[in-house]
Amino acid sequence: MSGGGRTRRHPVDETLPAGKLAVYGFQHVLAFFAGGAIVIPILVASALGLTNGQLVHLINAALLTCGIASIIQSVGFWKVGVRLPLLQGVAFVAVSPMIAIGLGAGGGTQGLRTVYGAVIVCGLITFAIAPLFSRVVRFFPPVVTGSVITIIGLALLPVAAASAAGGDGPSFQPGSARNMAYALGTLAVIVLVHKVSRGFLSTVGVLLGLALGTTVAWALGDTDFHDVAAASWLGLSTPFHFGIPQFSVGAVITMMVVMLITAIETTGAVFAVSEIVDRPIRGDDLARAMRADGLSVAVGGTLNSFPYTCFSENVGLVRLTRVRSRWVISAAGVFMILLGLVPKFAAAVTAIPNPVLGGASLAMFAMVSVVGFQILSRVDFGDHRNSVIVAASIGVAMYVTAVPQVKEAVPDWAQIFVGSGITLGALTAIALNLLFHHLGRRRRTTGQAPPHAERLRLEHVNTMTAEEFTTTFASLYQGPTEAVDRAYSRRPFTDANELRAALQEAFFDSSEEDLHRLLACYPDLGGPTSASGDGDDMSLRDHSTPGLTQLAQRDTEQLAALTHAYRERFGFPLVMCLREQPHLQAVLATGSQRLHNTPAQERHFAVAEIARIADHRFHDLVSTETVSRMEPPGQTPTSPPAAAHPHHPVFRPPGDRRVGD
Repeated sequence: MSGGGRTRRHPVDETLPAGKLAVYGFQHVLAFFAGGAIVIPILVASALGLTNGQLVHLINAALLTCGIASIIQSVGFWKVGVRLPLLQGVAFVAVSPMIAIGLGAGGGTQGLRTVYGAVIVCGLITFAIAPLFSRVVRFFPPVVTGSVITIIGLALLPVAAASAAGGDGPSFQPGSARNMAYALGTLAVIVLVHKVSRGFLSTVGVLLGLALGTTVAWALGDTDFHDVAAASWLGLSTPFHFGIPQFSVGAVITMMVVMLITAIETTGAVFAVSEIVDRPIRGDDLARAMRADGLSVAVGGTLNSFPYTCFSENVGLVRLTRVRSRWVISAAGVFMILLGLVPKFAAAVTAIPNPVLGGASLAMFAMVSVVGFQILSRVDFGDHRNSVIVAASIGVAMYVTAVPQVKEAVPDWAQIFVGSGITLGALTAIALNLLFHHLGRRRRTTGQAPPHAERLRLEHVNTMTAEEFTTTFASLYQGPTEAVDRAYSRRPFTDANELRAALQEAFFDSSEEDLHRLLACYPDLGGPTSASGDGDDMSLRDHSTPGLTQLAQRDTEQLAALTHAYRERFGFPLVMCLREQPHLQAVLATGSQRLHNTPAQERHFAVAEIARIADHRFHDLVSTETVSRMEPPGQTPTSPPAAAHPHHPVFRPPGDRRVGD
């Protein structure tokens, strides 16, 4: 409390002085600038054969609507907007699908109208299904999202290569040394900026490459700025500037795949920024963020722009600057709206030559695939099913991308599925993941969760006796049940989140002695019980996720050496949330990192890991119809100790701070 008895405002809601708001807000605009509102309209306009005047309108519309979307997300109203410092930018993963939709509809403004029809419909659908997203996100694990994002990057590279060679039409000159020099020179500048710079400068490497390449082209007479003089100083993006939107089932399906991917990206960004600003995610925060995305996308389609997502670059900037106020993002939104009202600014961008743009696009499109590779690195390829999912989805996507004429071999009704490599590849990945990992009879020894019908419903929990409650929820932990006993006294629970909160608080109310006894009860990772497949179902599922139930002799020896060294150093077993570890190598890497912690730090991490384990087990016990559970992004083998992860929204001790914050 403050001296006046008023509750102190959280830094997220703090309103900074006007000068600071302006400086910090404009910094966010610069951080997102090249990729967030300029490059994507240029790419779409170039691929669809739009005029420079139409491109100017696209850029202005993108800036205007990005500003509106950022304000919706950060300020919020009703149940829309997460009210965190999250800046919205045009979703890069939408580029290839939009180009495919536009070209499939004939290109030009006709193709653009079909794009906008799909964008508006998908925005409204996203808004409507926002509360349901946490239930379907489990069908988009890293093996699916990684495959789709990799496909998107690979499908874009031919477009970048054509632009580097001069673009479509008579300007296409693959044998031109000058075009190659512009493209590779621009690419070299981007690489060099990232090599020698740090912080803010490294975030605008693409913008610097485009600016330098265009300047050289102007000096050599290969471009001009005549359109800038003709452009007006003030302009407003009117609804449906390019005509009434056209609607296509195939286009909507393609764009919904994009929206699902951007929704997953938004989920990660929300968890990340909530940790950075130290404001835990509340029950409906994710739904609020998704509603803001859906509404912004629908508004964007109406005002001649494209799908949005929370921009990761700006999440990093919040971390770098430690400026946590969401009103800074609102100020950035105002700046973007103002820039979107100045057509002269957009006209200057249209002077960028195709080869210069192509050189930058080679880097950016390939980087999309790199993001896909990073996600796929979290996949357990020791499970051959995952290898088949990735190989088949990328294979069929490239088949359609490399030879688009193959769609003529299928009936008209099926062409909506094979008209785009993105759509076909994504549907293949989703279908195979369902087939291999969700359908059919499952063996408990595979570590899968119990069927939905076996999970507890809240009304059953509220009718339990104290003994039944303790017996049921004792499986959350491997030891004393005092915390479960304390949680029972808080009945009745109005919803599953209240039940989970009661268990959380009871756990973190445990004494140091109780926590020490609890730690001592956990088994060694990969010990005889897990290796033999004995033990309770939940412990078995924990160990089977990274494959600890089927270790080779050499792997068993490595893990035993690690757990022995850990016990020698800290005096208690190595406790780790194995469901957040994709494979044995990740377990070994994380455990080895934790050996360097101090005993006090490691005790903190171990207790937090127990809480994470309990959270996963709680989800196994309680019906998904009564609890909204938000999964964190998977760890990589080089991630810091799991207790330091920035994305897990629950089972965190009050006042907890991560080491290094």
